[in-house]
Amino acid sequence: MNSVENIAPHSLDHLDLLARQVVEGFIIGLHKSPFHGFSVEFAEHRLYNPGEATRNIDWKVYARTDKLFTKRFEEETNLRCQIVLDTSSSMYFPESDKGDLLNKINFSAVASASLMHLLKKQRDAYGLSLFNETLYVNTPCKSSTTHYKLLMSHLDQALQQKTSQRKTSAAQALHQIAESIHKRSMVIIFSDMFDQSEDPQELFSALQHLKHNKHEVILFPVVDKKLEVDFAYENRPYLFVDLETGEEVRLQSNQVRDHYITQIKKYKDELRMKCLQYKIEVVEADIREGYFKILQSYLVKRARMKV
Repeated sequence: MNSVENIAPHSLDHLDLLARQVVEGFIIGLHKSPFHGFSVEFAEHRLYNPGEATRNIDWKVYARTDKLFTKRFEEETNLRCQIVLDTSSSMYFPESDKGDLLNKINFSAVASASLMHLLKKQRDAYGLSLFNETLYVNTPCKSSTTHYKLLMSHLDQALQQKTSQRKTSAAQALHQIAESIHKRSMVIIFSDMFDQSEDPQELFSALQHLKHNKHEVILFPVVDKKLEVDFAYENRPYLFVDLETGEEVRLQSNQVRDHYITQIKKYKDELRMKCLQYKIEVVEADIREGYFKILQSYLVKRARMKV
């Protein structure tokens, strides 16, 4: 894990810089992996088809590769990708007084910015949706530099928000997104999926709605696996606080560890089975593992789509 993976963004410029570094490191790693067949260098070009006008042929690329590629322009969009980010209070775990700890919201913001940077390089259109109790940002998909800067500012504002008691209404937000975005979009969701709804079927219904509207979906359940899944706390008393409700409970960690692990596994298994049923790809995003898996999953999904 390189140093980029351990840094939390502190400003808009820093977020953009981290996104660029993540993408550049990913591209270098891609060439060393079994996925080297994905072409990132020529993401801004497409193969020339005989009979087309020759004025857009990139002769410099031809000189290097002996292959004909034509330049693609911003209005030539192959893909529309909506990036959806949960900004409820639980996403700000783990908390830090200094604000420099890589938590779930920081991880998701850098991952989202990195995807947008990669989409921008490929001249694809991308939009951003932010939700907590309501869907408060829901932009259309565009591919311009101005649009990129606007979405980066939205991400930066999300990072600067205070964390106190903002609940999650993922089901409501996903229903709205399913109806509002262009049909047959790619939808990438970053959320810990801790919805406040008493009925988990509401959340599953919203995911199904996305598929019903012909969207291709990748769900990244964002988690601090060490603390939230493995419950790897020291055997001593802790004060556990629900970031979304403020409810507190003080207890010895080993008193609830087995029950907690059983319940969280049950929920995760149910979520995975429902997504499998709806043909939604689920890729667990552990904030301690970095971003390679995020960008790789996007490229694999993109390669499978007919755009």
